[in-house]
Amino acid sequence: MECTINWMGSEGMAFQAETGSGHQLMMDGAVEGGGHNLAPRPMETVLAGTGGCTAYDVVLILKRGRHDVRGCQLMLKAERAATDPKVFTAIHMHFVVSGRGLKQEVVERAVAMSHEKYCSASIMLGKTAAITTSVALLEV
Repeated sequence: MECTINWMGSEGMAFQAETGSGHQLMMDGAVEGGGHNLAPRPMETVLAGTGGCTAYDVVLILKRGRHDVRGCQLMLKAERAATDPKVFTAIHMHFVVSGRGLKQEVVERAVAMSHEKYCSASIMLGKTAAITTSVALLEV
């Protein structure tokens, strides 16, 4: 995996990332840190990437199990250390999974499998952060 980061110029703290798969992502800092607040902060992208990684796993696990999953929303709330390095210390992930005939224990098991075996990002962040999860189901 590769990624190239380019600083967008001396007038701020914006950065453009180009991923190995050819996609671009912008990041910027807060105004008080010299940025212009025009894009997500780098640590927000870490949290978003972790959420995308585990949500991907959960949907894939459910689909492979032939469950009728129709939607998956993941809301993350994270806390960071007060001093540098300001690592994540706690992350709560609340999954709202919609579908037909989904069972709570099946979806909870898919979430657990992601966090225990498949999601590299959450397993990595779990080295510094206490990760908790909750699941709600919506019948559609």
